[in-house]
Amino acid sequence: MQWAHGLHFNNLKGDLFGGITAAIVALPLALAFGVSSGAGPVAGMYGAIFVGLFAALFGGTPSQVSGPTGPMTVVMAGIFTHFVALDPVSGPAMAFTVVMLGGAFQILFGVFRLGQFITLMPFPVISGFMTGIGTIIILLQLAPLLGAASVPTVLAVIEHLPDMIQSTNPKALMLGVITLVIVFFCPKSVARYFPPALLAMLLGTFLSFTLAGVDVIGEIPSGFPSVHWPEFDIGLMKEMVISSLMLATLGSIDSLLTSIVADNMTKKQHKSDRELIGQGIGNMVAGFFGGLPGAGATMRTVVNIRAGGQTPISGMVHAIILLIIVLGAGSFAAHIPLAVLAGILMKVGIDIIDWRFLKRVHNAPLFVMFLMVSVWLLTVFVDLITAVAVGVFLANIYTVRRLTETQLDSVRIVQDDKKDHYFLSEHESEILMSAAGRILLYQLNGPLSYAAAKGISNKLMACTSHETLLLDFSNVPHIDVSTAMALEEVIIDSHLAAQNVMIVGAKPEVERILQRMRVATLIPDNYHFPDRTAALDAAAKLLSTPDSEL
Repeated sequence: MQWAHGLHFNNLKGDLFGGITAAIVALPLALAFGVSSGAGPVAGMYGAIFVGLFAALFGGTPSQVSGPTGPMTVVMAGIFTHFVALDPVSGPAMAFTVVMLGGAFQILFGVFRLGQFITLMPFPVISGFMTGIGTIIILLQLAPLLGAASVPTVLAVIEHLPDMIQSTNPKALMLGVITLVIVFFCPKSVARYFPPALLAMLLGTFLSFTLAGVDVIGEIPSGFPSVHWPEFDIGLMKEMVISSLMLATLGSIDSLLTSIVADNMTKKQHKSDRELIGQGIGNMVAGFFGGLPGAGATMRTVVNIRAGGQTPISGMVHAIILLIIVLGAGSFAAHIPLAVLAGILMKVGIDIIDWRFLKRVHNAPLFVMFLMVSVWLLTVFVDLITAVAVGVFLANIYTVRRLTETQLDSVRIVQDDKKDHYFLSEHESEILMSAAGRILLYQLNGPLSYAAAKGISNKLMACTSHETLLLDFSNVPHIDVSTAMALEEVIIDSHLAAQNVMIVGAKPEVERILQRMRVATLIPDNYHFPDRTAALDAAAKLLSTPDSEL
């Protein structure tokens, strides 16, 4: 595996500045994501360090900065809570084993070149689950923002919200509101040089020294992380594999979407499969050292590029800066108020919501609106895998139906009605007119899929007055097995009705499928014609001398 795709030292100054700037942006987010996940603030830092370092080293998007993200943290929080609840002693180790497995699956995605397919997800599905994740982040931060104890699920938040409001800690709420004001309304002239999230974290921490009774992060370990050896439970293997696939799929989508953003900004082309391998290696190492899973982080990547970062050096510098901070800033981080981190994460959640699509979703077709809202609600109230699986299934059913309608509308059934002969030559039209309905030309158009197979069969079954059927494949580049089997039914039924069947203009790929499925053997070789004119001439001759050999 070649290291550091796109690595060169011609932009060292820009890469150093970009990496330092990205680290400053990443610091408060990594701490906040760590607290939100339940694994602790240092887990967020380790995730940013190891995913950021190894994704830069082995990934396929030179300017991308990776680390814990909102979507990945939401999923990891559920995984961590679930396994700790099942086994308080071994649960954390199993949760980090899931992170390692997720990384291994990402590597396999890259090895099997699935990168080009992962982002081919219908837009309403992506919009729905991203909006759902943003909603989850916002709802889960309500408790710490109000000064209450964190709750693990959205349903628990809704259930306990009246009690949270009644027992609001005014000091915590004040710090949270100040944080929200800073991250939303910080002047651009200031934000250009000092990230609003970091400014809010520093100011909020300073104010907390003058306020008593505000919950803070508390002491966090400093120094190099300890190793978390993989731990498995045979009885929980199915859950571990499903959870790891969830992390791998989401991390891959998150990363490759960010890669596309980076491509648009740098006018370069990322290598999707390589990026998945790099992300997978980063997540495996992060899980091994007790770090959160991560992905390509859009905000940090954009900040890096705008600050001059162009090569993997910037991502590695970002990771090294965070490592230095972990080694020496644990005492300061212990005093950061949870309400301040909640305010920072609320901004993250609001930014993740797809406002651009929500503003116009009412103008979209009813099905699109239904699909987006369904995925949104399933993400919030069930889980991400269910939401995406249902969304993709519904979108595919809808697409298949539309494709079927389009394919069937393109089929032409032509007999002796002159108005249907517009695409025929004068000679071909004369043959059909003189046949007086005894010859049926069935012209198929475009690629034919399994979705249209039954419709093709039904259309032909409705025509019974002809003596000779011409299946015209001249405009068909390929067919699938389902279509071939549907045509077999048509041919068999035609033979039972004493009707002749001819194949016209079948291209080599179409002919190959018909031969492999033994459909072509139902029709004599002398009833296979290279073009429509020759077939119609033969059909006309057959009508005039039905007992003759063609």
